[in-house]
Amino acid sequence: MRFQWCGGAAAMSLSTMASSGNPPAVLLVRPVDPPFAVALRERFRVIDFLSSGQPLPAFLTAAAAVPDPPRAAVVMGGGLVRADAAFLDAVPSVRCVVSTAAGLDHIDLAECARRGVVVANSGKVYSSDVADHAVGMLIDVMRRVSAAERYVRRGLWPLQGDYPLGSKLSGKRIGIIGLGNIGSLIAKRLEAFGCVISYTSRSPKNSVPFRYFADAAALAADSDVLVVACALSRDTRHIVDGDVLDALGRGGVLINIGRGANVDEAELVKALREGRIAGAGLDVFEGEPKVPAELLAMDNVVVTPHVAVWTAESRRDLLEHTVANLEAFFSGKPLLAPVMLP
Repeated sequence: MRFQWCGGAAAMSLSTMASSGNPPAVLLVRPVDPPFAVALRERFRVIDFLSSGQPLPAFLTAAAAVPDPPRAAVVMGGGLVRADAAFLDAVPSVRCVVSTAAGLDHIDLAECARRGVVVANSGKVYSSDVADHAVGMLIDVMRRVSAAERYVRRGLWPLQGDYPLGSKLSGKRIGIIGLGNIGSLIAKRLEAFGCVISYTSRSPKNSVPFRYFADAAALAADSDVLVVACALSRDTRHIVDGDVLDALGRGGVLINIGRGANVDEAELVKALREGRIAGAGLDVFEGEPKVPAELLAMDNVVVTPHVAVWTAESRRDLLEHTVANLEAFFSGKPLLAPVMLP
């Protein structure tokens, strides 16, 4: 075993330190960059899955058997490790799961609630960055920025003349699926372009002036642009299907900065190929990092590698937020971004 354990003076203020004389143990089951790793190891006894070189089941069994086994786990979205019944059975000492993602599809919330395991996520750390990225992708798709740039680089401008016209963003009808932290910031940014905002979510929000639609198809039928900004759950898996894309229509644009599986990718490829919608901007994919070859060949599609959340600032903020959540848990204080369990 090659567990990397390292504690430091910064952890001495934690209440558990006073009673045990050792830094509290944290199970780390996601990759982190060097500054993130250093910050964790300065404060906690880190048991690192990726550095162990072990299969996950063997790693969890070994982690559960160490003296003072881990009481908190740091996990991420994207399917690397799922915090479910099997995970919690393997390390029953874990009483807190801290996710570095806003989405929670990788955590079995009902199972955590049943066991009394508290959960925290990234809160609003990424919200502004993702909203910026969504608007940037939308401008790119509608004004054909990336496609026009490729046209110039390929030397086609002097040979074929002016590039085909794009479409203005100002005044467009924007439908947002999921008006949470990120969706609300997208709406705020697009209001500044003079866009008309509508939305759908689990229930109407009395605090906003936007028109509410009960389902995604009705929203799409009244929109020029459909932005997917919801979490992934059983209810939102493939919330954008062929019927929704048809409702969006031939001039419509789809932007997805939620989760890949919020959109039926096969239906999206088909709709784009057949010209049933005008274009798409996609930061997430069902089988990422694999992206359908057909999407990559389309000039009316802008793709990015699940980077909407990442800026230098958000990476720093995530580090601080994660450490603060862990310190709060071990000190018996309220979590910074607690997740309401069912």
